[in-house]
Amino acid sequence: MSTRRLPPLPAVLVLLALSAQAPAEASRFWRGRAAATPPPAPATGPATAVDQDPAKGPDGRLRLVNKGSHYEAWADNRLPGPLQVRLRLRQADNITPAPALPLQATLPASGSLLLARLYPTDPRLHSQFDLDLDFVPGDPAARPLDHPYRLPVETPRVRVDQGFGGSFSHDDAQNRHALDFAVDEGTPVLAAREGVVLQVESGHAQAGLDRQRYGARANYVRILHPDGSMALYGHLRPDGVLVRPGQRVDQGQRIALSGNTGYSSAPHLHFVVQVNRGMRLESIPVRVVTPQGELKLAREAPAAGGSAAP
Repeated sequence: MSTRRLPPLPAVLVLLALSAQAPAEASRFWRGRAAATPPPAPATGPATAVDQDPAKGPDGRLRLVNKGSHYEAWADNRLPGPLQVRLRLRQADNITPAPALPLQATLPASGSLLLARLYPTDPRLHSQFDLDLDFVPGDPAARPLDHPYRLPVETPRVRVDQGFGGSFSHDDAQNRHALDFAVDEGTPVLAAREGVVLQVESGHAQAGLDRQRYGARANYVRILHPDGSMALYGHLRPDGVLVRPGQRVDQGQRIALSGNTGYSSAPHLHFVVQVNRGMRLESIPVRVVTPQGELKLAREAPAAGGSAAP
């Protein structure tokens, strides 16, 4: 029994779409979806390992390899920490994936993984397919510990403008247990716990209350802790990030300067600890300890203008 090769790539439409996470879990602190179409491959040439121009995302990459008789779909992790991915076949014409899609996998730091092979159902016919790759930082198997965190800002007075469950913007799973520290722009931001810098963004310069326009335009640093939890420090000053991905930081080390970028009404530091709960990020409550003792918060944090003191 003979097997025919896929037709030359110019006759095959391949669309790749990547996202930082599933659309329903849109985040205010990292990029959304990007799309790309690989350029046509030569009509002649070897049938093995023909790499297409990859569709690139900020944290991961979906890479197709033309094997002649089929395609291989690879995921590449660009983070210095774990990345969970989900591969979906959104549209398919004359294509059979192996294994069946959708599927999920967790990639180690800077790792790559072959997720699936895509075969023509009938080798005599043209094939067309669309793939989606969603990805979320962190290991869903991580189990965070009850760990004390130090104050993440260098300031003589502690003021919390919005606490746990604040109605202004702490109303989703990712930010429900966030704290907004009211500080002047340029206040040193300190690592509340030791870890590895996982993600940074420092290129945004504007702020406003239009959530659709400014919601994903905040500068931030995300740090991975030894127990798999991740702290996010948001709304930083333009070019105010002082660390780089992959860098190990100690508790109390300066990592950034506070600012007023993204969905924000005034200078402050947005601090939250999150875990990956399986292709979605969820915030967890934390204990913040100052030299005067543990930070005490009101049971129902005000949306704005509130305060807290040790």
